[in-house]
Amino acid sequence: MPVSRPSANRWLALVVLAMTQLVVVLDSTIVNIALPSAQAELRLSDSERQWVVTVYVLAFGALLLLGGRIADYWGRKRAYLVGMLGFGAASVMGGMAQNGFELILARGLQGAFAALLAPAALALLTVTFPGGRDRNTAFAVFGTIAGAGAAVGLLLGGVLTEFADWRWCLLVNVFFVVVGVVGGWFLLGDSKAEGENRYDIVGVVTVTVGLGALVFGFSQAEMGWGSPITLGFLALGAGFLALFVWIESRVAQPLLPLRVILDRVRGGAFLIQMIAGVVMIGATLYLTLHLQIVLGFPPLQAGLASLPLTLAIMAVAPVATKLLPVVGPRPLMVGGPVIVAAGLFYLSRITADGDYFAQVLPALIVMGVGMALVFVPLQNLALTGVAPHDAGVASATANATMQVGGSIGLSVFTALAASATATAASTAGGEGPVALAAGYAGVFLAAAIAMLMAAVIAAVLIRGSRETLMPAAAEGASVVHMG
Repeated sequence: MPVSRPSANRWLALVVLAMTQLVVVLDSTIVNIALPSAQAELRLSDSERQWVVTVYVLAFGALLLLGGRIADYWGRKRAYLVGMLGFGAASVMGGMAQNGFELILARGLQGAFAALLAPAALALLTVTFPGGRDRNTAFAVFGTIAGAGAAVGLLLGGVLTEFADWRWCLLVNVFFVVVGVVGGWFLLGDSKAEGENRYDIVGVVTVTVGLGALVFGFSQAEMGWGSPITLGFLALGAGFLALFVWIESRVAQPLLPLRVILDRVRGGAFLIQMIAGVVMIGATLYLTLHLQIVLGFPPLQAGLASLPLTLAIMAVAPVATKLLPVVGPRPLMVGGPVIVAAGLFYLSRITADGDYFAQVLPALIVMGVGMALVFVPLQNLALTGVAPHDAGVASATANATMQVGGSIGLSVFTALAASATATAASTAGGEGPVALAAGYAGVFLAAAIAMLMAAVIAAVLIRGSRETLMPAAAEGASVVHMG
């Protein structure tokens, strides 16, 4: 049973939980700006450089469902604290790495502990704010930080790389861990699923192997989509995921109860969250590469140049929060992705000799506006109507879709960028800034098309009245109108 907390403590708990979400998301991107420095010092190959980013989101996404069930069964506060401590230890290990293997291993461990930490935090938020206007506010804060975290990581990575050392992009997590553990110990109430609880070991194995094989298959697409390794791992991943669904429909206590994902609205929210991960994790990497490699920005300047995306999200989020109980989530979920797509289409016009203020800045502002409209209702919508017994696994699914989307996006975008760069290089007489800019432009165009797909998904699946889609938002609306 949840342990109740005084009302004032709920908002302090929100600060702790939101900071947790920040560190988990920003660690998907904080090393992006540090990668050129880390690659030079540790003598990483280009493949190893990509895996420093990919292994984090891969481990995170593949293990999130297990982390969610551990949080449900073992206790969400306990899982949160253990996840925090493990995440901190892995961060120190990465900050002390002496070669590529140690750095990639540390990043994988970070992802594994984040898979325990993140669903526990979101489940604790769900039981701390069970309904009403306060729930809308809490989820708006949480969702906004989730959306802004990737861009915050770019800025923080630039500051630390330029003024300290790339290793501090990992060691800085110790600060977050100390605050999270102390705050979590005193402010968070515990809760867990009641009744007899058994772990679905076969489900754990099949979904982990399936997701891992799928992401690895996409990561090999740079060798060619028709490559036997690419096709083999993609087929293996799809087969194991199909087997996972079959198993979950038959076991008594599934790792992922199909009722969590088969709800039309919730399933639509999960799909949109996956596409958002593709853009916020995958596309932002290529934004930093364009700023540093093509435009020649130093790390701090590249981080600052990415900041308008975060500022736009933070500026528009309060407006979206007020709109949510009035218009409901559907208009925001349809319109937001279209606005993001418009920004990405504009960004796909970049050139090697282009001006940042003309080619990049307007796109970042437009993208931030659209992302705020998406993130404010998204996680609330994904968890509306979930039974308390399934809070952890539903939270894990919401996180997993974004992280798996990010890892797949990184892999697909790497293949697209390589192909477009090679094509441009054949006509430009070599792989210089012109060819690289063409490759990055191809990534942004693909991301724009993905966001248009998200808008279509929202239009088709996010249907119903405000009261049906989001009871808490409807309750908040009555408060607004009465005032």
